[in-house]
Amino acid sequence: MRLFRLIFALSVLLATGLPAQAVSSSADAPHVHVQLLVLSQGLNRGEPADAGLYFKMEPGWHIYWKNAGDAGEPPHAQWTLPEGITAGALQFPAPRRLPLGPLMDFGYEDEALFPLTLNVAKTAKPGPAILHAKVDWLVCRASCIPGKAELEVSREVDDRPGKPVSLKSDSEIFNRMAGRLPTSLPASDKAVFQPTKEGFRLSVETGQAEIEASFFPSDENILDNPAPQKLTPTANGLILDLKKDANLTANPSQLKGVLELSGGRAFELAALPGRVEAQASAPTSPAPATAAATRSSAPVPPPTPLSTGPTAATPLSWAALARATGLAFLGGLLLNLMPCVFPVLFLKGLALVHSGHKELHRLRTHGLVYTLGILVSFWVLVAVLLGLRAAGATLGWGFQFQSPVFLALMAGLLFFVGLSLAGQFEIGMTLTSAGGTLASKHGYAGSFFTGVLAVVVATPCTAPFMGAAIGYALAQPAAVTFAVFTALALGLAAPYFALTLHPAWTRLLPKPGVWMEVLRQAVSVPIFATVIWLAWVLAQAYGAGILAALLTSFLLLAIAGWFLGRWPARRWAAAVAALILLGVIAISVLAPAKLAVASETLAAPEMSGLWQPWSQAAVNRSLAAGQPVFVDFTASWCLSCQVNERVALDQPEVEQAFQARNVVLMKADWTRHDEDITQALTALGRSGVPAYALYTPGQSEPVLLPEVLTSGIVTDALDKLPKSGH
Repeated sequence: MRLFRLIFALSVLLATGLPAQAVSSSADAPHVHVQLLVLSQGLNRGEPADAGLYFKMEPGWHIYWKNAGDAGEPPHAQWTLPEGITAGALQFPAPRRLPLGPLMDFGYEDEALFPLTLNVAKTAKPGPAILHAKVDWLVCRASCIPGKAELEVSREVDDRPGKPVSLKSDSEIFNRMAGRLPTSLPASDKAVFQPTKEGFRLSVETGQAEIEASFFPSDENILDNPAPQKLTPTANGLILDLKKDANLTANPSQLKGVLELSGGRAFELAALPGRVEAQASAPTSPAPATAAATRSSAPVPPPTPLSTGPTAATPLSWAALARATGLAFLGGLLLNLMPCVFPVLFLKGLALVHSGHKELHRLRTHGLVYTLGILVSFWVLVAVLLGLRAAGATLGWGFQFQSPVFLALMAGLLFFVGLSLAGQFEIGMTLTSAGGTLASKHGYAGSFFTGVLAVVVATPCTAPFMGAAIGYALAQPAAVTFAVFTALALGLAAPYFALTLHPAWTRLLPKPGVWMEVLRQAVSVPIFATVIWLAWVLAQAYGAGILAALLTSFLLLAIAGWFLGRWPARRWAAAVAALILLGVIAISVLAPAKLAVASETLAAPEMSGLWQPWSQAAVNRSLAAGQPVFVDFTASWCLSCQVNERVALDQPEVEQAFQARNVVLMKADWTRHDEDITQALTALGRSGVPAYALYTPGQSEPVLLPEVLTSGIVTDALDKLPKSGH
């Protein structure tokens, strides 16, 4: 027994001594080698000594700068040193921009040296000194792995004057990498910044025209990190246009950071507020304006539609243009089958029944006018989008449904049309009494504005093939954007126009009769259903106050319809109805500003226990933990989104598949404009909802699912995940 106790005690002593024996000046961890360097073989009392932490990463992996950007964490060191020796702060070399999906990180690939100074006091005890550091870091590629190590070196402290001899292995690394540290901006140079509407204009005078530049802010949440930095060379330096962070509420007193220039030059600067004069570009040899900002082997995210001018667009490819216009035409065809467009198709179907046996010679003209209404509406929509893009806005397909004014006006218009179809009044009765020729004009006007209405109610939907085509179009020059949207418009108009080109097909329609009045009234049912949906969207997104204003508008519209129905063909009744309509428009325009609830005061969108609100940071955390993520980009006004959720995402077999594979479920609600969601959609090459992205740890790009889902499509995508869920 005594022998057993002795053996056990020796084992414990050996076990406790192993960590001390295992500590060395270097360590190998997953995807990274880290080493503690102390340049001098000995330390002189009263003199500083050079030291540093050296990291060597595997290809494709990176660590972070002191401001990691949108995600990440820089290396840290906690020191245990003999009395009289202290360690200065880590110095960070000039970083690189590291794009990762919609994010932009700042850090280092391949290798990095973080120098520091060891301060040796005159009171330091002579003799051997153990320099011990606990180091932690985060190394990332598509996923991130935290690491830590304990490193130490032994050096002799003495009183000999002069600098001791350097270690050859350590000095080789120092000599090769010490030049990567940014230096202070020379006193002769000048740096000022001026706030702008979108961000800041930084002017730096270096004494020469600069053709490459990239600015890295020292402080977080100052700049929109992924945004391009527009460089304007000047005769004596440069001007950089920087986009500010969306959450920045007050301008900084100084703009601090590192400015990287051509030739490997890097300067630390603290620009003060000042006036920056707009200058013409200095004559230079052609070079990309943001070449320094994009040096990285990581994939560059797609360009941001509607946030930069046409110069930010991807290069024009005729094959890509042909593919995009073809997809847009097919998407327009399928858009006729989307639930958003059903009410309009009812109206056109009713018009065909009325004219099928009496006015065959006019059908082609009606088809052309209907097509013209769709084309003009799309062209106006594109012109608005391009105008907002030039003003610096970031928008997408269906953006107008994020406006409470538009939703209120649209709901009022459809409610008024529904009252007419239900039989309360005849819209054209008063106009007909004004002159016999107006009746025929009203017919063509009806076809034109039915085309307009088709476009308006179609925009909350994204049909199959449309997502990629619109995403491509919005990132291209204006001519390409118009071409793709024209193809989309022609696809939407094609079915009805084709029917009018072949009047013989209308003989398949039933003969006119009393049933047509019943059908006309029945058409009001889907119209009123659409009105209910719009009212629900308004209430959910902007609160009950604006819903009360909308219902008041409906009451006024019903009164206006009563005047038109009770006294048809009377000018005074039409005048009263017109005044009431003006009041409804005023309510729709003014009420949202007074009654709409601020987004931050609204309750979070109602979600089942499996779903959580989306944020890019939450996606990154889940991926770093090895969990796949499924993101549903949705909106209350998107009928396609609601249908997909009910027929696919909410099905028991799909929910079980999500749980079985440990998938984190997130909803990105785009009902109200959200810049972060817009940027995320842009990075996916999409301009609107619905969009569905399945992120897998270790993969740089997510899998995009179609705009129309079935439970089988979702489960098939989940079956392709790695069995381990990582």
